[in-house]
Amino acid sequence: MDKKILLVDDHALFIEGLQYLLETYGVKVIGKAKNGRDALMKTRVLQPDIILMDIRMPEVSGIDALKLIKAEFPSIKIIMLTTSEDDEDIYEAIKYGASGYLNKNTDAQSLISILEDIGNNEVSLFPNIAEKILKKINDSKKNLSKSATREEKEIEIFTKRQIEILDLIAKGITYKEVGDKLGLTERTVKYHMGRMIEQLHLENRSQVLMYAAQNRILE
Repeated sequence: MDKKILLVDDHALFIEGLQYLLETYGVKVIGKAKNGRDALMKTRVLQPDIILMDIRMPEVSGIDALKLIKAEFPSIKIIMLTTSEDDEDIYEAIKYGASGYLNKNTDAQSLISILEDIGNNEVSLFPNIAEKILKKINDSKKNLSKSATREEKEIEIFTKRQIEILDLIAKGITYKEVGDKLGLTERTVKYHMGRMIEQLHLENRSQVLMYAAQNRILE
């Protein structure tokens, strides 16, 4: 993998271990930061492709740093790291442009696979994230259009095939599994998702799911 990685975490032992692990798999770690403010400064200097960042840090939190970095460097992919799976944190991270959300207990092989997906612009939805995003939106009931039915929204925004794909992706299954269920190739599924991201001017499929839930395309 030829992508440059910046690590951000206030626990020195964890970040040293993570750097060692990644470099063992041939991943290039170009720098480390200890909080959100430091992360922004290092990002400006080092220009990483991907940032692995703890969500809870002193001085400037991971969520606040995410907002600042994405505002200044929208093309950089950011994966939030955590020891918990708090629904509010997940919702905020995806809303402000995180490419994913990763539990620190994830095994090495899964981490490397996720980084490869991110590096290839094939954003991965990590376990239970889609479900949690939809639950959060449905619970809050914010920004819902009261004047349009689900069917009307589908016609206005997405094709029937795209809705079928979204419904399956919301269950957290892979592109290949979606294709198998719908009789499509994995490449075709990726194409449809890319078109949805493009037409909504969003960054990743997590945000497409959020949009779909907010507009009652997915219930």
